[in-house]
Amino acid sequence: MTTELVERVRNRLAGQSRAADPIALAEAVRAEAAGALSQDAVLDAVRQAQDEFIGAGPLASLIDDDDVTDVLVTAPDQVWTDGPKGLSRTSVRFSDEDAVRRLAQRLALAAGRRLDDAQPYVDGWLPVRRGRVRVHAVLPPVAADGTCLSLRVLRPATHDLPALREREVFGETGARILRAVVERRLAFLVTGGTGAGKTTLLSALLGAVDPAERIVCVEDAGELRPTHPQFVSLVARPANVEGAGAIELPELVRQALRMRPDRLVVGEVRGAEVCSLLNALNTGHEGGACTLHANSPAEVPARLEALAALGGLGREALHSQLAAAVRVVLHMHRTPAGRRLAEVAVLQRYHGEVRAVAVWRDGQWTSRRALFTDLAGDGVGV
Repeated sequence: MTTELVERVRNRLAGQSRAADPIALAEAVRAEAAGALSQDAVLDAVRQAQDEFIGAGPLASLIDDDDVTDVLVTAPDQVWTDGPKGLSRTSVRFSDEDAVRRLAQRLALAAGRRLDDAQPYVDGWLPVRRGRVRVHAVLPPVAADGTCLSLRVLRPATHDLPALREREVFGETGARILRAVVERRLAFLVTGGTGAGKTTLLSALLGAVDPAERIVCVEDAGELRPTHPQFVSLVARPANVEGAGAIELPELVRQALRMRPDRLVVGEVRGAEVCSLLNALNTGHEGGACTLHANSPAEVPARLEALAALGGLGREALHSQLAAAVRVVLHMHRTPAGRRLAEVAVLQRYHGEVRAVAVWRDGQWTSRRALFTDLAGDGVGV
């Protein structure tokens, strides 16, 4: 199917104001080919046209793969995926640079964004059948070697704690620690790098919460789907193409406080919403939780300082709020063998500053184990 035929099919569909469904595509291809294509050639042309006009095009099969977390296009002949085994190059190819650019612009439009020479980069969300897809694209000349397209596939995290135990995310001692955190209603942070399994662990922990407790969760994208009868999800809304209508996390945290939560959860803190969350956790909402990007538990106070500054909360006030609000840090790490619970730390205040003290690391208790058992109390098997 030549570029000229693709353009003629596109113009025909636009002139008819028809949706680009398979029947409409087949009729348009036959009409524009004027009998020059066999039945097999028409079917092949329809498949190519679908890639050109509908959904994620040639990347659709990659997005539908349950093991794929990221799809990365760096050139027409360089399409990569990320998953449990790391980055791997796929056999998917685009015909040329223009095909990559057209797909990027179509996905941007589907996300309610604008992508052109005047606005050469875009970041937005695409709804798909299972979960959501975050789309990011950069056009030349900002992307010097051609259009770059990045798709992050976010699927609802549905594993429970026993399933994660079977996958060796943690051992028996780790399982007892996690159960103690939930049962004792200790406010906690789940930390780690991108793709480390933070959301998966948080969802599993929420699924272990007493069914009589009401969980209100605020997220940027609806990833958390724990098996819990009283789980309420609030999802942020980005601005439309005109830059209006955004509903962001700090506002949703305030709304969540009015919904009678027993536990308040923020899917991920990445900005000023940390101030609202810490305020909430200091007003009697025990057992709250969130995830946070951090390389180690020791870096958590500094990361929260930086985020709190965006909301106008000073360093001293942040440490004071944090010491009273959060008890435990659960750190996830991605290894070649899979995702693991690598460290458990307790937040302690020393001379006005909060520090994360490791109590369990790589499957073993440290010399500071007593800090955790003091929090967990007796009878929790840790």
